[in-house]
Amino acid sequence: MKYVFFGTPRFAAIILDRLIRADMPPVALVCNPDRPVGRKKIITGPLTKLVVAENGTARGGGAATAIAVFQPEKLDAAFIEALRALKPDFFVVAAYAKIIPQGVLDIPRLGTLGTHPSLLPKYRGASPIQSVLLAGEEQTGTTIYAMDEKMDHGGIYAQKPMAIVDGETYLGLQEKLAQLSAETLIEVIPAFYSGAIRPRKQDEAAVTFTKKFTTEDGFVDEKDLRVAQNGNDTENARAILRKINALNPEPGAWTIIGGKRTKLLEAKIEHGSLKLISVQEEGQKMKRL
Repeated sequence: MKYVFFGTPRFAAIILDRLIRADMPPVALVCNPDRPVGRKKIITGPLTKLVVAENGTARGGGAATAIAVFQPEKLDAAFIEALRALKPDFFVVAAYAKIIPQGVLDIPRLGTLGTHPSLLPKYRGASPIQSVLLAGEEQTGTTIYAMDEKMDHGGIYAQKPMAIVDGETYLGLQEKLAQLSAETLIEVIPAFYSGAIRPRKQDEAAVTFTKKFTTEDGFVDEKDLRVAQNGNDTENARAILRKINALNPEPGAWTIIGGKRTKLLEAKIEHGSLKLISVQEEGQKMKRL
């Protein structure tokens, strides 16, 4: 069984680590190029690349071999030929962050498995975890599906639901969904490889889409914030809390307090009021309240 894993950020890294530890490593990883990170702009590799560096070996012919790492800026002809040379049985894609053309998806003989942290066809697109939190959903889940050229569109191989606990944060839910996705992939891959399962079509009438959130989406009006803090509008307090929990760390929830832009990092609902736990004024360190 030979497959190539496509993925770049934390969500993908958690899944890749679990697959390797389950003795199901890929023969190669495809991730974004190293990028400058932080104020000092230190060139840093993707988290999936770090996973491979720490424990990435693939077994073939009885011998352990290093997992190859590809970091193409563009999916050009040279990269495609390198993929073809691996003669993969299938691909697994988890938060790769680049559009993969159908010509690439068709390279493996069995096709491509996509991993999406929502119960498709709901919440297709780039921000399903943030979107379910903002919407106040009580349930989400993971979907393993047959990738095609359309966004999160292909037939479904498996789904697993998961309850969203009150006060859940983006990073917390991301961790849980990545773990659930890894568990589901570990179950699906052998059946997919043997041909024991077939995908079922998504219900196009039930499709909803997400969007990419911007800095403006994180704005909280100072007047609304004060009303929420005073306990005069519990519904508004919960809406602001959902925004804080969903949009941190990026793009972040923020407001203007005393003329200064202030990040709203952590909060909770207490006796119907919004209680800020930590904030960060522009140019200052995080402050606990």
